Amino acid sequence: MRPSEKNQTRTNKSKTNQSRTNPSRTIKKFPKDKPLDAAPKNEVKEMFFQWFKKRNIVGQIMSKEDVVSNVIAKLDAKQNDALKKAMDELINNGFVNVQDDGLTLVLTQRGSEFIKD
Repeated sequence: MRPSEKNQTRTNKSKTNQSRTNPSRTIKKFPKDKPLDAAPKNEVKEMFFQWFKKRNIVGQIMSKEDVVSNVIAKLDAKQNDALKKAMDELINNGFVNVQDDGLTLVLTQRGSEFIKD
């Protein structure tokens, strides 16, 4: 390789490295969390209410197995994305409580009255 070719190779390499570290280069960003559509979240909450409506007894227990077989197994992709927010709303609104194991849901008085209406 002639000296002029070596010099040209070094120049090309430095340009390549510059493009990797150049901050002006466009960088793809992940989209920010989009607000969830309310419909899937409400559908998930309704699934929980439908299960509790079968007996509608204050203190009724919904076990992990019940949650999996009656709610989670029936979710589509959008509902699955909304599951956590739906459960948080049920808990925060006082419709259900979570037992110490973190998996078992218990229907509250408020939840029972809401189901009746």
